Amino acid sequence: MFSKFTSSLKLHLPELRLPEFELPSFNLPAIGLPQLSTADCQTLAVLGFFATLLALEAPSSRAERRPQVYRQSYLANLGTFFLNDTLLSLLSVSSLWLVAEHYAGWGLLSGLRDSFWKAALSFLLLDLTLYGWHRANHTFDWLWLFHKVHHSDPAMNVTTAFRLHIVEVLLTTLVKALFIVVVGVDATLVLANEAIITVFVMFHHSNLAFRGERWLAHIAIVPALHRVHHSARREEHDHNYGFVLSLWDAWFGTLADTRPAAMGLRGVDGQNAWQLLKFGFTWRTTPRPSPLAKPQPPRGSLLDVVKFGLSPAHAPKLPNPSALQAMIAEAAYFRAEKRGFAPGDEFHDWVEAEREILRHLAHR
Repeated sequence: MFSKFTSSLKLHLPELRLPEFELPSFNLPAIGLPQLSTADCQTLAVLGFFATLLALEAPSSRAERRPQVYRQSYLANLGTFFLNDTLLSLLSVSSLWLVAEHYAGWGLLSGLRDSFWKAALSFLLLDLTLYGWHRANHTFDWLWLFHKVHHSDPAMNVTTAFRLHIVEVLLTTLVKALFIVVVGVDATLVLANEAIITVFVMFHHSNLAFRGERWLAHIAIVPALHRVHHSARREEHDHNYGFVLSLWDAWFGTLADTRPAAMGLRGVDGQNAWQLLKFGFTWRTTPRPSPLAKPQPPRGSLLDVVKFGLSPAHAPKLPNPSALQAMIAEAAYFRAEKRGFAPGDEFHDWVEAEREILRHLAHR
């Protein structure tokens, strides 16, 4: 019944048609994000990490109540970075990329097909190479000539990572290029390793302290360990050479965990980027401070007579007992370093160091 009604209703009602509307068309320009390469993404990540560390260390820097020192440090370090960047035009990274493009198939790892082990081994070998290179910068005076610029910062912070003399940057780039040729590192691994190294270098230069830092120090170089390396005392700053891993320092006997009283170089005040560039070409600061270079007290003490069998009028100059002990301790340390810190000869090192110091003073 209902179906008949609806069918009759359809016959008597006119068909309704809705008017057709055309939507206006808009010719909008295509909006696209810029194409970023892997290198660009890594650069942005490193910059973001740098900004994060800079923000995190700010409260610690303010707590030390040395705003002028930190301000001078920031300006000098960033100025040095931009000066190096201008003079080199990013030569270091681009040149390493080109070397890897041409010689990646020549090295020790070139035949290794497993990408994971190739990446892991290339990173470990690079970190070990940089440990040796860093240690060489503290061993040879002509390398310390330029490396001392990095150690001249009296307030270690994240920007200290970029306080590098341009000659040291060039020499380090050459060392990395030789590493790529000898080991055989792909171009993509070069970028990855450079990003990791840069992140860790910024991290352990930062003015930070955090829970678990001592535990992490068993594996990696943390800020507390690297502060020792930037100590104003040579017997402290000739330790903790690692870039990423602290294992190399532990294995080669150069790991030290102490609290430095002061950082930087004695007698070197705040400098700007141009002064740091010139500072790298001068010996204004003794390149490897000698314990014999300290001022001496007047002659004629009772110790002089006992040690040398001389009359007080002809006895050599000697420092006070505490200073003399410090001189002998430093000389004994270098004797131990030369023999690789092998245990069992500590007393012999001390006796020979004392004899050497006193003999030198006797003939002055």
